[in-house]
Amino acid sequence: MDNNDSSLSDYSRRMYRTAPLPFMGQKRMFASKFIDVLRKFPATGTFVDLFGGSGLLSHITKRIRPDATVVYNDFDGYRTRLAHIPQTNRLIAALRTMADEAHVPRAGRIDGELRERMLLRIAGEERACGYVDYLTLSTSLLFSMNYVRDYDALCGEGFYNCIRREDYPVREDYLDGLDVVCYDYRELFKIYADCRDVVFLVDPPYLATEVSTYGISWTTADYLDVLTVLANHSYVYFTSCKSSIIEICEWMGRTPLRGNPFEGAVRTDFEAHVGHTARYTDIMLYKNIGRHVDDAGEQILIG
Repeated sequence: MDNNDSSLSDYSRRMYRTAPLPFMGQKRMFASKFIDVLRKFPATGTFVDLFGGSGLLSHITKRIRPDATVVYNDFDGYRTRLAHIPQTNRLIAALRTMADEAHVPRAGRIDGELRERMLLRIAGEERACGYVDYLTLSTSLLFSMNYVRDYDALCGEGFYNCIRREDYPVREDYLDGLDVVCYDYRELFKIYADCRDVVFLVDPPYLATEVSTYGISWTTADYLDVLTVLANHSYVYFTSCKSSIIEICEWMGRTPLRGNPFEGAVRTDFEAHVGHTARYTDIMLYKNIGRHVDDAGEQILIG
């Protein structure tokens, strides 16, 4: 926790720079620079965190701008995970004890009877409590950056002893002061689009990166649609060099292409296979505009 100058508000004296629970894409590495950027905006007004994720951006914003309204869009259900931290800690502690008693080395593979006992313990937890935080559990049992969202998916994964050695912190004040909502980002944007002094915090899943932990499946069009919220509004937008979104926008800015160049084209898909499990779709689009010679040697106009 960062203890700031006593002249700051109570919110500012209780600011965290990392989320309590793991969340792919949380902006903990950006915290300091994000704080600097927030100070360039008015102290009052409204900040709308369209893709709230772990709530870290909303949390920091409220601490730096305590007199502003901060709207946290908890579309991913992070509040539910936070509410179950004590239960999650107990479950992970039980799994840690099992691994320690079996003398499984750190990062060692968990197989056989021990793996089955762990699965039984997890299944029993879900039956008894009606909930298991599988995303958090993934960070203790699965290979790095590998996540599952339910028991069946967990059963199909190999286990490793990456089990956390300490409890996750219970931060009951983490969401204090936030207006917590749950909307599709498009709906939330419409609610605030015409408000005065609104700043949109825009941290969508990155183009060309893994999005399975979000429980969504986005197309390229979905990623590009997010850009429409930036026009004529104040914003803080996050992306990655992997997404190439900036290069795409720069190309659009210098290219006088209007409309969809594929409009009217004919599309043919071909399902290709790589090995036994991997597959992808090859796409062919064609459109013939202008004059060409038909089978009889006559020129015809194709429109």
